[in-house]
Amino acid sequence: MTRLTGLYVPGDRPERFEKAVSSGADLVVFDLEDAVPPTAKLQARSHVLAWLEQHATTLTVDVEVRVNAGDIDDLSALAELPSSVGVRLPKTEDVGLLDAVSELIGRRPLTALLESARAVLEARAIAEHPAVTAIALGESDLRSQLGGAEPVLDHARLTAVYAARAAGLDAPMISVFPRIADEPGLIADTRRGADLGLVGRMAVHPRQLAPIRAVFAPTPEEVAWAHEVQAALHVGGVATLRSGEMVDPAMQGRANAILRAAGESG
Repeated sequence: MTRLTGLYVPGDRPERFEKAVSSGADLVVFDLEDAVPPTAKLQARSHVLAWLEQHATTLTVDVEVRVNAGDIDDLSALAELPSSVGVRLPKTEDVGLLDAVSELIGRRPLTALLESARAVLEARAIAEHPAVTAIALGESDLRSQLGGAEPVLDHARLTAVYAARAAGLDAPMISVFPRIADEPGLIADTRRGADLGLVGRMAVHPRQLAPIRAVFAPTPEEVAWAHEVQAALHVGGVATLRSGEMVDPAMQGRANAILRAAGESG
C-alpha cells in the first residue's frame, strides 16, 4: 500500500507513542535524532527500544526509527528488534555507508535520507543499493547548505523522484512542513511536491495528516477518468474517451495509480 502520511514522534516523549501509532498515519517514525536534545538521546533510545520490543509485532502501522548519523550504538540496538521495524538513516551520502549499516541492522526496511548536495548527486546509486527500500530528502538540511529559492529544492525533489523510480522504488515522500499552524501553506507546498511527482508527506503533528491525505486523494473526476480508461483498454484496439482523449496502453499505469489511491484495485 502506498504510504501517503508519515508522522515523527520524539523518542524522549514515550507518553506520545501510543497516540502517534493511533493517529491514522501510514508510517510512524520514532525519532532519536533532530527532535531529541543531546542530553536526552540515551534515554530516548531506551524508551523507543522498550516500547517497540513490547508492541512492534502487533502494530498495524509501518514504523521506523530515525537514528543519529554515525551512531553505531543506535544501529546495533535496533538490530535486536523485530525485522518489521525499519531504519531511517540520516546523512546518507554514499553506498559505502549503506554497506556498513546493512551489516549491522540485518534485513529490514531502510530509508536513506538525502540531506546534502553530495547526497542528491549520488541519489541514483543510493536508491539502487540492495539494502535501500526507500529514499527521502532532508529538506531543512538542504536549504541550510544550498540556500537559494524554491527552484533549488525543486531540482532535489525531481532528482529524488527519478532516482527512486529508476531503482524500482516508490516515489519519495515529501519532507515535513515545519509551520504547524499554517494549514494553507502546508496544502500549497504539498501540492507543489505532488506536481513534481512525490507521493505522500511526513508530518510533525497529527493535525497535518488530514490536509496531506486530502491533497493526494483522487478527485471524483480523476476516478471516473481512470474507470473509463480501464474499460477502453479492456476492449482493446484504439479508443477515444467521451472527452475526445485518445486511449493507449501507456495510460494504464496512471489509471491504476489513481484507482489504488482511491482504495480500489488497479
